[in-house]
Amino acid sequence: MAQDTVDLAALIAWLDSFRGYVTENRAYLTELDSAIGDADHGINMTRGMDAVFAKIKEAQDGGTPFATIDDLFKAVGMTMVTSVGGASGPLYGTFFLRMGRTAGTAETLDAAGLGAALRAGLDGVVARGKAEAGDKTMFDAMSPALDAYDAAVAGGADPAAAAQAASAAADAGRDATTPLVARKGRASYLGERSAGHLDPGATSTALLFQALAETLAA
Repeated sequence: MAQDTVDLAALIAWLDSFRGYVTENRAYLTELDSAIGDADHGINMTRGMDAVFAKIKEAQDGGTPFATIDDLFKAVGMTMVTSVGGASGPLYGTFFLRMGRTAGTAETLDAAGLGAALRAGLDGVVARGKAEAGDKTMFDAMSPALDAYDAAVAGGADPAAAAQAASAAADAGRDATTPLVARKGRASYLGERSAGHLDPGATSTALLFQALAETLAA
């Protein structure tokens, strides 16, 4: 796309790309979670994103497609909350709900508007999970991603370029979780034994931003 604004079709394409990455990496995400969690992250995320697209298809086929970005992400967020087990459902669900609430009745977002929506999503994740940098959670990929996104926009980047910077930062944040000792969630029960493993939530978050970057660059 590589345009100055992001519309509903592009956001749905982003979600579809994320669903594809989650499905493709289902076994890997579950393997990561088996080391330090409940061994269900890939399964849960795949089920959740499949449910999201069933809801999107229902709206499209029913002749009442989403009119605003808030309409879209409210449906996405509520579906994630109700269909995904463990912590990932409420966290991802809150992320999308906050994105939608911030975008409001807009049908398109410019680079700054998309950044504000994504930042609100992160704030929702923090409010829900109380995570901080270094806790070995999705925050460790999402927070640097949004810092990189905002810095790129401040430098004049369009949404696609800013998303590319965010994706690279998310990957680096994901990788940096390996040596950390988990301080939140199921992994924290393992104490020192949680070190040496990638965090599954940070890994799926990196996939979220990879999907965004590739969708906006298409």
